[in-house]
Amino acid sequence: MIFDAEGTAEEREIDRALRPVSFDEFVGQKTIREDLHIAITAARQRREPLDHVLFAGPPGLGKTTLAHLIAAAMESQIVVTSGPALVAPRDLVGTLSRLQRGDVLFVDEIHRMPRVVEEYLYSAMEDSAIDVVIDPGPTGRSVRLSLEPFTLVGATTREGLLTAAFRSRFGLIERLQPYPSEELREILERAAPRLGLPIEADAALLVAERARGVPRIALRMQRRVRDLAQVQARSTVDLEIARAALERMRVDDLGLEDVDRRILRALLEVGEPVGLKTLAAMVEEAEDTIEDVFEPHLIRQGLVLRTPRGRVATPRAREHLGLAALPPSDAEGELPFGGALGDSSPTS
Repeated sequence: MIFDAEGTAEEREIDRALRPVSFDEFVGQKTIREDLHIAITAARQRREPLDHVLFAGPPGLGKTTLAHLIAAAMESQIVVTSGPALVAPRDLVGTLSRLQRGDVLFVDEIHRMPRVVEEYLYSAMEDSAIDVVIDPGPTGRSVRLSLEPFTLVGATTREGLLTAAFRSRFGLIERLQPYPSEELREILERAAPRLGLPIEADAALLVAERARGVPRIALRMQRRVRDLAQVQARSTVDLEIARAALERMRVDDLGLEDVDRRILRALLEVGEPVGLKTLAAMVEEAEDTIEDVFEPHLIRQGLVLRTPRGRVATPRAREHLGLAALPPSDAEGELPFGGALGDSSPTS
């Protein structure tokens, strides 16, 4: 699946090799970079650890990269873990006790951390101390363990799953947005030398335009384009090769792949709002995958509406798939794009 921004372990390792090593090399998210520059500069002038930071946004936009850049800019070490790995307070105690002053603790998928562990973090974030229970039971005792001041950097794709009490303890909350095509083009051009094959500007722009605004997806597509150019003994990636590779990947002009088109066809066949569970069964994909990977781009492209009653395809979806327009009597029931979007997410 080209557009699964999580990627395999091997792909994530390649992404790390292409990761910028300083904020000067980081492309995009200008406002966030400026906010971080100010906060880091001020913290270094005061000789204090940076305030806790929360990055929110879809996968593949650079949250992990920014966490590493923060550690580098603060000249400190980074300890990486994830929400699912911290299943109990004892897991957190071991991690926190190893931190030195000013170190960065990066917790990916922080919204998946159990609530009891989240609450355990409160005193660590605010008071640089935690209470360790050494004698569980009715007569149990606890010892307050002092910690070195540190910076917690959390990354989440579902900010709404974090409690308000937890979010309020972060001094900086930054929300990453999809990248414009021109910024993705620049990222691809910078990555080309490390991938061993130059890419022409128009070829890079074509790949960028179909990458859904996600650098990780753009870089993954660039590697597949490079493979085709290499097999054909090309010395550079030109527009012809890029277009041929994208056709092989079955990625169309709007950046849609086969699963996206199956979703649109399923919605158009039903002709009325469809709940998430029903839609997932129709296209044989997991509900989370549809909601997190495919649906956001389809909504941004004006192809799908999410209403209180379910998902519906717009007339633009019918046009994009090359299907005949509905007769006026049938089209009257369709919701026009730009109508009120429901906040709820029906599941059946």
